[in-house]
Amino acid sequence: MVPLEIFGFLNLSLTDILDILMVAFIIYYVFRWIKGSAAMNIFFAVLVLFILRVVVEAFNMRLMSAFLGTFLDLGVLALIIIFQPEIRHFLIRFGNNTKLYRKGGSFLDNLLGIKDDQLGNDTVNEIVEACRQMSADKTGALIVIPHKTNINYIIETGDRIDSNVNRRLIMNLFFKNSPLHDGAMIISGNHIVAARCTLPITSKTDIPPSLGMRHKAAIGISEETDADVIVVSEETGDISFVKGGKLTHINNINELKLLLGQALDKQASLKSEE
Repeated sequence: MVPLEIFGFLNLSLTDILDILMVAFIIYYVFRWIKGSAAMNIFFAVLVLFILRVVVEAFNMRLMSAFLGTFLDLGVLALIIIFQPEIRHFLIRFGNNTKLYRKGGSFLDNLLGIKDDQLGNDTVNEIVEACRQMSADKTGALIVIPHKTNINYIIETGDRIDSNVNRRLIMNLFFKNSPLHDGAMIISGNHIVAARCTLPITSKTDIPPSLGMRHKAAIGISEETDADVIVVSEETGDISFVKGGKLTHINNINELKLLLGQALDKQASLKSEE
């Protein structure tokens, strides 16, 4: 391939141009990801050092190149350790949102034996009735119902319950004087798996000020996983349903029952087709 002499002392081939464009795309994507966060200054420092290393290697400055290479290797390792939670959240979100996973997700799920833990009708009724009563009493609640995405890293932040779903138990756990009321409840496979769990907070900045930390946590976990999330506001008693980062205000308790039953209906239709 004939090199393209564009910048004087640099001889760029078409492969080099493609390489530069790919790196530029990665830098742009990382920039969008960390924009406005505390990692921005660190990212710029690493980027400057990387550019400096490329320049000194172009001039064959071996000692300076080796020094910068060692510094960058240690710096990247330190960044991975410091920003481990953010990197994990980014990879989870990237994997969930990629088109390739969406198209081949069913095949991979069948291959790996991943199943969707569907709620039974009785479980849906118990959850809905508990939310109705907590809304009337203005008892704050945050309930996470995962499907295929593994959220063991969230469950580990709380206290194990492992009990059948019961409206009175849900209400007692979220009662303001209960030691387990603060945090999220995880319901999976018709069981209350854990309570007092800590959820990731969304980085969105366009959330109405009337929505509190429960709503931000609900949006955050729904952005990273396929979970359905129910929020009951302690201030107003309003019920919200969150899915895929989108928050829906519930005007009637039957709406909540319908939203929770949609996955149930889809599963029933798939079984009938089989």
